[in-house]
Amino acid sequence: ELQMVESGGGLVQPGGSLRLSCVASGFSISTYTMNWVRRVPGQAFELVASINSGGTATDYSNAVRGRFTISRDNAMNTLYLQLNSLKPEDTDIYYCTNSQLVFNPVGKGTKVTVSS
Repeated sequence: ELQMVESGGGLVQPGGSLRLSCVASGFSISTYTMNWVRRVPGQAFELVASINSGGTATDYSNAVRGRFTISRDNAMNTLYLQLNSLKPEDTDIYYCTNSQLVFNPVGKGTKVTVSS
């Protein structure tokens, strides 16, 4: 069974940092481009960051470029997202997905709240 379990979210002040993790099981992430997406409940998903299977190429949305960093550890079947210089508008639920399920996350996500 394909599973992705996100963690690392929490409440942080503006300007703060968090590191999100996503542990996958039931498939090997090493063969997939992996993504982080986010969605405010009731709204559409936004593709935040992507990383190719080898970890040699990344892409970011304009909203987070320069502040967030996506990385992966294929040996650990784990995806990461480092969030720096957080802004209130980054408040959202963050999900990891693979390239077959970009906007159809299977995990419950991890909630990030940026507030003073």
